Amino acid sequence: MPRRIVVISAGLSTPSSTRLLADRLATATTDALVRQGEQSTVEVVELREHARDLADHLVAGFPNAALRPVLESVEQADAVIAVTPIFSASYSGLFKTFADVLDREAVTGTPVLVAATGGTARHSLALEHAMRPLFAYLRAAVVPTAVFAAPEDWGASDTTTSLEDRVERAAGELAAAVAARPLRARTDEFDDVPDFTALLKG
Repeated sequence: MPRRIVVISAGLSTPSSTRLLADRLATATTDALVRQGEQSTVEVVELREHARDLADHLVAGFPNAALRPVLESVEQADAVIAVTPIFSASYSGLFKTFADVLDREAVTGTPVLVAATGGTARHSLALEHAMRPLFAYLRAAVVPTAVFAAPEDWGASDTTTSLEDRVERAAGELAAAVAARPLRARTDEFDDVPDFTALLKG
């Protein structure tokens, strides 16, 4: 059974460097899993497409029909790749709203890779003082390497510090964490529904 990887991208534009980084991390993770003999599927969640759904959830207290399957996908994921743009030295408001509506047990113990993009390398510290503590609060298993991409990182060729090297290292850590975990049990919400014929028989 393939491992489920859910990618959360909080980019606001189309195309966005946030989504580009998310895609690179997802590809590198699936490749790393293949090398460990594991197959995987990838589901990308573009939070910008659910901005109104998230606001509705905050007001109503429950997810609408469009947002519910997104939250369920995160809860059932074998791994999560979370990527956000950095604004005002922290994750975006859109990303924080998504974190606010997640069930507090949604990613407990789930391997998570955190990553971010920003206009300057000075924002890279936000991964350690904002992103990592957020997922620690949610009790996720965040991998050691976090990936930040500033404008100058795209196309960098230094083999010791290039973005590609950091992506590969982080993806390898995530793949190893996933492969070390037992397969998550797949549940069906209708498993406990009694057979209709049996009900008629009393």
